[in-house]
Order: sequence, then C-alpha cells, then structure tokens
Amino acid sequence: MCAAPAPGHRAAIHRVLGIETSCDETAAAVVDGGTTIVSSVVSSQIDLHARYGGVVPELAGRAHVELLTPVLADALEQAGSDHTGRGIDGIAVTHGPGLIGSLLVGVAEAKALSMAWGVPLVGVNHLESHLFASLLEQPDLGWPLVVLLVSGGHTLLIEVTAPGEYRLMGGTIDDAAGEAFDKVARFLGLGYPGGPAIDALAPQGDPTAFSFPRSMPGDGYDFSFSGLKTSVVNRVRKEPGAQTADVAASFQEAVVDVLVTRARRAAADVGARALCLAGGVAANSLLRTRVSQACADDGIGAFLPSRALCTDNAAMVAAAGHWRLTRGDRSHLDLGADANLRLVSTV
Repeated sequence: MCAAPAPGHRAAIHRVLGIETSCDETAAAVVDGGTTIVSSVVSSQIDLHARYGGVVPELAGRAHVELLTPVLADALEQAGSDHTGRGIDGIAVTHGPGLIGSLLVGVAEAKALSMAWGVPLVGVNHLESHLFASLLEQPDLGWPLVVLLVSGGHTLLIEVTAPGEYRLMGGTIDDAAGEAFDKVARFLGLGYPGGPAIDALAPQGDPTAFSFPRSMPGDGYDFSFSGLKTSVVNRVRKEPGAQTADVAASFQEAVVDVLVTRARRAAADVGARALCLAGGVAANSLLRTRVSQACADDGIGAFLPSRALCTDNAAMVAAAGHWRLTRGDRSHLDLGADANLRLVSTV
C-alpha cells in the first residue's frame, strides 16, 4: 500500500505527470501548478481503427501497451525530466470511465512509476478531467458554471459550483451526440471519425434541406439522439438521390439545436456565470459558433477550449490530479480501473 505523508509534513505538489489511456488516445503530459502545461504528448489511434468504422477495444488496449512508453518518455523529456522522474511531484492517471483494457494499461504504468519514484499517486475520473480542461486555459472562470460535456461516449450537462463540486443535471438516454455523428457518417460513407467528417462537409450543404426531428425528452435536461439518427437513415433510403452535404448539414443543425437549447436553459435556471464546452464534440465548428452567440445574447461568459484540449489528453488529467493531490487525495497501489465510473461531487 502507498501511505500518504504525515499531516504537516506533506511535500508541496507542483509538477504533476498525467497519464490518459481511457479509449483510443495514448497521452502523457506534465502540468505545473495545475494550470501551466509544460508538455503534452498525444498519440492517436485513428488510423488503426478507421478501417473498422469505430474503436475496437482489444486493438486499443494492445496499442496502448506499445505506445505508452515512448509517449511518456517524450512528455518527460520535453518537461526537462527523464525516466527517474526528476522534478515530478505526483502522478495522476485516468482510472475510469472508459475501455477496461485500455484503462488498465495506464493505471498499471502509473502505479509502477509512483512506486519507483516515491511520489504520490491519484486516480482521476475521465469526466472530471474534461471539466478541468477549461481551467487550464482560463483559470479565473467565475462560478457557478454549466458545462456541456459532449463526446463519443457521453452527453452531459453538469453544474459546477467550484472545483470538485458537481451536480449532474442531465444526460443522454440513448446515443451520445458523438456516437450519433459517427453512426450517421458511417451510413453516409464519410469514414471515421464521423464528427470531423460531417463538420468539414456540412458547410457545403443546406442545413434547411431536411427537417430532422429535435428530440428533447421530458421537462428536464436529458438528451436523445437515437431517433434523429434513425430519421436520417430512413430519409436517405427514401431519397437515395439526396445530396450528402445537405444531409450532413441538416443533421448537424439538428444536433446543435438540441445541445444549445438544453444547455442555454440549464445555464439560465442555475444562474450560471458562464457556459463551457468540453469533450471531443466541443471541437465542432457550428456548436462553438452557436454557443458563443447564445452566451452573448444571454449576457454570460462562454468558454470554448482549444481543439487540442477538447479531445482526450493528459494535460487535463494532470490538472485535475494536481487539484486532488493538493487537497490531500491519495490513491493506494491497489488502485483499479472502473469502466463505468460515475462523476460524483467531493462535497
């Protein structure tokens, strides 16, 4: 077991090494003080999975085994450190949610380095790390915030009243937005990943060409995209001559309409000072534009993380880890991976 330092004698935490292997990105980063990115290295597996039209869990896990060592070495070298961990005060690793085989690769490496270097270890929730991505580029964000976290596996609205203080307001009841993008893109023959492919093609089409449904289940903040995906498939089958760009533009318009409408209402209901985007779909051009417009109209701040921090990366893991390590959180060497880990408030 990894014992925590005695109270009053805890070493200061400055530089934290972050490790991220939750899905198909192998990433390592060093962050100083929780806000300064010293190094960030991401190795993508897109080419490996493209032929299958999606991430193959077994292949992803094997790729992490091959890629993690050189990725770590690169991140440490860029930070002026090396295999001895010189200058590293702590290690943060994503331990869920995600693909179990992929998560285990990162967790095992993080535990080994923690033991070898004699520095504290902390497991980080992948969803929480996405929330900290905003603080890396704008550490003076006001509270409360509403975060729209949109990715291939998640579509969540989260109220954040302070770091570590979260309330889940709503989520998808079926497909995540990113999953819908991938499925529609695959049906249209646009390849993988679907989000960037549709984002690139949509400006060439007419977003009003097709009136696809905007499903907003119930009176809360939940999402549903399965029916939209089915509607696209059925419409194209009935009209095989439909212009692919028009279909892509109309589909994207429907997704963004739902996301922005729900997020905007959530922000108003809690009196949020700002609306933040997070997750891979936060890189979508139309979504970024619409969120900026909505926030300007509503008189609240909008934070759109750089595209490099939208996708899975280890800098956000290190930032979340720094906050947790500074407040005294420690993980023992029996830390495991949890594919279904949920986001919970620390208070």
